[in-house]
Amino acid sequence: MIRTRTLVVSPDAPDPDAIAEAADVIRRGGLVAFATETVYGLGADATRDSAVRRIFEAKGRESTNPLIVHLDSIESVRPVAAVWPHLAETLAERFWPGPLTLVLPKTPRIADIATAGGPTVGLRVPRPSVARDLIARSRVPIAAPSANRSTRISPTLARHVAKDLDGRIEMILDSGPTAVGIESTVLDLTSDPPIILRPGSITPDDLAPFLGMRPEIRGQSGLARSPGLATIHYAPRTIAYRGTLDDLDHRILPENTGVLLIGVPYPKLSRAFPHRIELLTSDFAEPAFYDALHRLDELNLAAIFVVAPPDAPCWTALRDRLIRATQPLPK
Repeated sequence: MIRTRTLVVSPDAPDPDAIAEAADVIRRGGLVAFATETVYGLGADATRDSAVRRIFEAKGRESTNPLIVHLDSIESVRPVAAVWPHLAETLAERFWPGPLTLVLPKTPRIADIATAGGPTVGLRVPRPSVARDLIARSRVPIAAPSANRSTRISPTLARHVAKDLDGRIEMILDSGPTAVGIESTVLDLTSDPPIILRPGSITPDDLAPFLGMRPEIRGQSGLARSPGLATIHYAPRTIAYRGTLDDLDHRILPENTGVLLIGVPYPKLSRAFPHRIELLTSDFAEPAFYDALHRLDELNLAAIFVVAPPDAPCWTALRDRLIRATQPLPK
């Protein structure tokens, strides 16, 4: 067991002494959880096999699942991206710092284990100062998947991190809730035309003016180039189903079922569900989704039932996470 320290810091003006302590942990090959604008990440020196391997061990994550590498600025891309096309520069200037990951050919500086042995790496510059200050002070790119046990609910609060990783990592930088709340959009620039491997808050319509076309959202075959694409991912420990309002009213659900309604208000039903959360709009639901799952998961319920949002563009990223976090209600 490792003694995990939690340091409370400001997201936009973090204490330099706290950042220095965390950076020292990174440089010594340790693990630090820190908030990006999407979710809390579990950071390690992306240039050292031994450091990155500890991420996989702490999370219980398969080594075939690649990690995103975080940088503090566009300028720091050069040592880690073997190719940096004009399109990448244009997208970075528009969307970095921010929740867009660009998949590009990597240089040998990035440890092979961070990319599941593949020739490409996902790169992004996170928005909060606490993240960029940590990377800059560490003087290395930081590999950072979500700071949770593998396949479990992503963390948007420091206490979510502690629940899964206390005793497994050296430090948590607690800078409060994350603002975006779901993982970054992953855009593969090694594909012609570019494709979205994982949807996020930056949408195909946001990217279309820069690409000259609306990119498709597609899975991948062969060697993995993006995290977050496993069939089971983001899941609570409590068994979780998804379905419709009609299912909620007419299907047999276990007693003591918690209900999460996304994009639809709680209706008049034939039976009461006292443990329920409503996330009515996509702008509100994306930042609150994982925390809602955490809250229901902590109630020792018999099951969680999620009423899925409409199949509309504004719900694409959240529907992707929901499908991986839940299972269809059995017939």
